[in-house]
Amino acid sequence: MTADARSLGSGLSRRSAVAGCLAAALTVAAGGVGAAEAATAPTRTATGPLPPRRTAVGPLPPLDGVALRAAISDLAHPAATSAQLRVGGSGGRWYGVAGVADTVSGRSVRPSDRFRAGSVNKAFVATVVLQLVAQRRIGLDDPIGRHLPGWWLPPDFAGITVAQLLNHTSGLPDHRDLPDLSTPEAVVRHRFDRWTPRRWVDTVVQDPLKFRPGTAQEYRGINYVLLALLIQEVTGQHYGAAIRTRLLCPLGLDRTLVPGDDPRLHGPQVRGYLRMTDGSLRDITTYNMSSAWGEGELVSSVDDLYRFSQALFFGVLLPPHIMDVLFTLPPDHVRMLDGTPARYSMGLQKATAKGTTFWGKTGETYGYRTRMFSTRDGQRHFVLSYTPTPLDSAQDMTGRVVAALA
Repeated sequence: MTADARSLGSGLSRRSAVAGCLAAALTVAAGGVGAAEAATAPTRTATGPLPPRRTAVGPLPPLDGVALRAAISDLAHPAATSAQLRVGGSGGRWYGVAGVADTVSGRSVRPSDRFRAGSVNKAFVATVVLQLVAQRRIGLDDPIGRHLPGWWLPPDFAGITVAQLLNHTSGLPDHRDLPDLSTPEAVVRHRFDRWTPRRWVDTVVQDPLKFRPGTAQEYRGINYVLLALLIQEVTGQHYGAAIRTRLLCPLGLDRTLVPGDDPRLHGPQVRGYLRMTDGSLRDITTYNMSSAWGEGELVSSVDDLYRFSQALFFGVLLPPHIMDVLFTLPPDHVRMLDGTPARYSMGLQKATAKGTTFWGKTGETYGYRTRMFSTRDGQRHFVLSYTPTPLDSAQDMTGRVVAALA
């Protein structure tokens, strides 16, 4: 497997009623929860037919259900309590589960169960930002300081552009004064800590930029904290409310939300666990995700993420010229800090396995890992969610899944 393929495994208020959403601005096709599969793709937007899909180099092999089942059923590598995988697209459909939604009841996982999706949040933020670009309410080359005047960013920081935040070429320095979460016990102690966006921004403004913006790439969550603040300044809404009215309501994603300070998951859910140093298993599901404000707090389900991925890749959410922006990588001379080619576009991540290029987003938080990827031509979409128990593990289920799909 290539380094790109391995990169698919790299990462780390209570829901408002859907009835209060604005009238749907988009029409999407979606299968019901528990159905064999959602429709392969939406057929129309509110303004007309979808743009033509880009074609692949060649057809992908038929889905191998035995290999996919084996890929998610090994819950020892890494140690995990559950896994579920939904695959779709013109190349075939498959859904499977392994393990249990919680260790007390032993209930099987369902595709509508909520879980913490981590940095998949960034794909939702990027989509809203690009919608604002399409509406000409902001520009990709706008300096962030123009839209966040009340945040008193240092001059070098204020000049970072919207595009440089989207593709992680901002050069923002490392955080200072963060709690030490190097043990599972420390994670449990700090799980109810409350963070504000101001506090997060303050942890990075004490040092100079790490590199000149636009000259290198380093994946940083703080980039998307600033983008979420940008959404709030431009729309006048909390960024989670903007995601709800622009994405969740039109697509009918009623299992997805930005939780704010609410530490609980509500309704049917997949529980997350951490293995303590004494070997015991601790339920870590209840967690104040303000520590990932703007960049990693999303709650969702496999069904909802699959439907969002369909809508995004089939041009329901963004016009064609902005779709091209979504997939644009930095110039070839811009490299990751380790010297490898840049792999983050204006909101997505690129990875290649067996000559097949996938685009999407990974997400990780304590007790949960999520992968949402698709080929650009729609032949193959997949959403993988599983619940590893080690605090840190080099092992990842994603590699096995991608090997079975590509």
